[in-house]
Amino acid sequence: MSDSETLPVKFGEGLVRRGLISADQLRIALREQRCDRQPVGRLLVRLGFMTEAMLRDEIGTRRGQRAIDLACAVVDPEGLRMVPREVAAPNRLLPLSFDKTSGCLTLAMADPSDIVAIDHVRRLLPTVTTVEALLAGESEIAGAIDRHYGHPLTIDSILSEIETGQVDARWPGGGDPYSHPVVRLVDALLADGVKRSASDIHFEPELGFLRIRHRIDGILHQTRALHSSYWSAMAVRIKVMAGLNIAETRAPQDGRMTININGRPLDLRVAVQPTIHGENIVVRILDRNKGLLPLDALGVAADHIDKLQQLMASPEGLTLVTGPTGSGKTTTLYSMLAQLNSEQRCIMTLEDPVEYPLPMIRQTAVAEANKLDFANGIRSMMRQDPDILLVGEIRDPDTASMAFRAAMTGHQVFSTLHTRSAVGALPRLLDLGIPADIIAGNIVGIVAQRLVRRLCPHCKTSRPANADERRLLGSSDDSPPRLHVAVGCERCDHLGYRGRLALTEVVLMNPALDELVARRASARELAHLATTQAFRPLVDDGLQRVREGTTTLTELARVVNLTDRS
Repeated sequence: MSDSETLPVKFGEGLVRRGLISADQLRIALREQRCDRQPVGRLLVRLGFMTEAMLRDEIGTRRGQRAIDLACAVVDPEGLRMVPREVAAPNRLLPLSFDKTSGCLTLAMADPSDIVAIDHVRRLLPTVTTVEALLAGESEIAGAIDRHYGHPLTIDSILSEIETGQVDARWPGGGDPYSHPVVRLVDALLADGVKRSASDIHFEPELGFLRIRHRIDGILHQTRALHSSYWSAMAVRIKVMAGLNIAETRAPQDGRMTININGRPLDLRVAVQPTIHGENIVVRILDRNKGLLPLDALGVAADHIDKLQQLMASPEGLTLVTGPTGSGKTTTLYSMLAQLNSEQRCIMTLEDPVEYPLPMIRQTAVAEANKLDFANGIRSMMRQDPDILLVGEIRDPDTASMAFRAAMTGHQVFSTLHTRSAVGALPRLLDLGIPADIIAGNIVGIVAQRLVRRLCPHCKTSRPANADERRLLGSSDDSPPRLHVAVGCERCDHLGYRGRLALTEVVLMNPALDELVARRASARELAHLATTQAFRPLVDDGLQRVREGTTTLTELARVVNLTDRS
């Protein structure tokens, strides 16, 4: 890794000021530099005064370049096929991934400013439109080139390698662990899940085989079936990566790990559950870039975004987001917090667990072992002088009581609740023991949410609506609408859908609704009053998306009940 020409002359002195090396160590390196005309950073690593990772991060910070730790990186086999070893080794670069849609090739380079090497790759690959270069250690790249180019990386070739018995298929074993086919097989399966935009990867052992399924846009799809003999070593590898006890096979376990896949860091949550056929493992993929989206990127309707802006503008009170598990409640709340986040506000969260780190926001994970539950956590956070609180979930009377106490004392509070509709949150709070007169006047608004798959814009087609569909959409027979349907192409992995959008219904509380709540009115009365005040239910929001051609009636019927409208 070179730093002599592009970094400031006082590079070594800056390391001393930050306590990364001592003044004596710098003097030794400078003396060595007189005899060996090497960059001072490389000499500090060679002398053992710094690790290459420390030098890499320091140079990346000074140059404003993104750095990557190749020890935690999972390499896409397609990138390796595109750039031969004869090009990668002399140019000190490693291809990490290639995105066919955008034409972007991601490289790990010892010197990301090496224009000659980047131009060489561009001339070699005319299909590449963009090259993203990440900073990595020179020895890290050399080791990764030997490791990855020396062995097959595709899933089929790795399975063939194991089946032919060319290597000892037991794991753990001797030698370089990264060269073992089981290690490469797990890495390839994780990379395949990320490439397919899966949110979860399910490893499900059966009597004679291992089923692998990906949850893509909320739907499970089987992608692989492997012989059951592979699973024992694969399970050990996954548990080692997640820091779990490999000797424990009869009790549930939960762990986390952070790896680089396709050139970006991903947090993986690992849940192990013992079953009659072995340990069932689910890996949840948490992409920080996907977790932090602006509201308009969530697919929320424009008029509902305006209502969400009104909720965020309230200086105090409780805002609830409701819906079943997997309906995107946390993502919506994170998007709202990201918009409210500023140096003038103190924002604190209490979550179980913390899914995405947010800059400047104080995030705390619930830890029952330390007697830190939601109720006690809210009490503790209120002593930290916050402006805005996010409570991950209201699940019991104590948590509900503390959330309302925070809202009543001048705090802006956001939380989630498991109810089917926005109006249904009010009776649920009464069931949790919150007095009606406390609910009235302290809730700013309630949002109910569902996620539906978005039609792939590259392959969708349309057809005339039949009589039942016209009646459902409220269209006359004189002007029958055309409904878009899913087809499937390479860009959507032949599923017909790509991505998801949020269906929402938003209730803005007002004096009339507060009065009904105070006298414990029924959910039917509350819903009737809400519909007279520009309230659009989930089903109507979904039907509007069907008319717009962004989703289908079949997909809408999967998440909301259409029988009342037929």
